[in-house]
Amino acid sequence: MLYQRLSKYFASDIGIDLGTANCLVFVRDKGIVLSEPSVVAIAAGTKEILAVGSEAKRMLGRTPGNIKAIRPMKDGVIADFEITEEMLRYFIQKARSYVSRSRRFLSPRVLIAVPSGITEVETRAVKDSAQRAGAGEIYLMEEPMAAAIGVGLPVSEPSGSMIVDIGGGTTEVAVISFSGIVESRSVRVGGDEMDAAISQHMKRAYNLMIGERTSEEIKISIGSAYPQDDEKTMEVKGRDLVSGLPKTIRITAEEVRNSLLEPVTSIVEAVRGTLERCPPELAADLIDRGIMLAGGGALLKGLDKLLIEETGLPVFVADDPLKAVANGTGIVLQEIDYVHKASRNSMRNRFNR
Repeated sequence: MLYQRLSKYFASDIGIDLGTANCLVFVRDKGIVLSEPSVVAIAAGTKEILAVGSEAKRMLGRTPGNIKAIRPMKDGVIADFEITEEMLRYFIQKARSYVSRSRRFLSPRVLIAVPSGITEVETRAVKDSAQRAGAGEIYLMEEPMAAAIGVGLPVSEPSGSMIVDIGGGTTEVAVISFSGIVESRSVRVGGDEMDAAISQHMKRAYNLMIGERTSEEIKISIGSAYPQDDEKTMEVKGRDLVSGLPKTIRITAEEVRNSLLEPVTSIVEAVRGTLERCPPELAADLIDRGIMLAGGGALLKGLDKLLIEETGLPVFVADDPLKAVANGTGIVLQEIDYVHKASRNSMRNRFNR
């Protein structure tokens, strides 16, 4: 097979879900070996890398003036090329520690999942960053296709499957048939927008300044898109914008849900817009197959119920939505011929639309 003839020239096959909030790395025959936040801590003056991943995320909002904890990915694409390159280098080198010693000196073949709405300039930036970070051959695959494969949708069949991948920076909606994306929409709304909406609500309603980590904790603990049977409250600590002193308040799940209305509505509209442009034959398939939710945003309580109400279709949440894209890259890497076919078809379909 082609893989057997070429594999001796590469250290290993690595699949990367290069997300705005988290980066997951899949090593062929090893599974997902890394799942860390897409955060880098640097020295403010020299841009020296001090920490990457989980260690860097612990520094968010807690660093002195000479250290900056930043997220080099924004809205699913590279915002800071140099820092992204160093982050990729860190993840690739760490992944190579799971490869046999005899092959570590070789460059790995890398498959990277990217948003379907990525531009040609952004595509080139991802490839260049990966190449400078030590990758050998580089393939790109659209995130909704990788997510659909990762959750087990029958993407190669001549019938419609719909995936909604809600990440930190983008939401990818796609209808897939015959191993190709028939209709898709990418909106730059995701978990980060939800966190920002909660933070803005706290400022407007309580004059309370909270950090990114606190906003995320609120979203995970009591955030929802649809009324719940057991509505909870939560104690929130932050800084009072009037007095400048630390302050503690208690908020309800209902007001958090109301604060999330705008980003959640954008996601619902993206789903409805994709369905409206879907060919009627494939739309008919979705009546039975429904919609599959993946990505970290799929864990928002009640989002599936809201989409059922808005679309009238069955909606399912993937068993492990956070790992859907990374698992998809791993499945694709099992057969190198499929990498060529999926990458070629996926990119051709995108640029021909």
